Amino acid sequence: MQVKPTQQEEEYFARLEFERRRKVLEERETQAAEEERRRILAVARGRCPKCAGELVPVPYRGVELDKCSRCQGVWLDFGELDQVVAEDTGFLGSVRRIFA
Repeated sequence: MQVKPTQQEEEYFARLEFERRRKVLEERETQAAEEERRRILAVARGRCPKCAGELVPVPYRGVELDKCSRCQGVWLDFGELDQVVAEDTGFLGSVRRIFA
């Protein structure tokens, strides 16, 4: 004899299936976002964030800063501002205090 599932059982299994599909979708979205981030980084590496010109390393006070070959902007990586203005009390010291 065949047993027909109750309404509660059907709802329970429907909820389980919904949650499983939702988790799979979230994982796919997370993976797609990570792949897109990696693709963008690979394209943008060594490029100016402002004009996409090539960044050229320039030594300054023992730190290698990145200078744009097109717009002449200077870009600092994490911690480079602190290294450049470690003992400066003038203008660069005040800039450091603003961004610290």
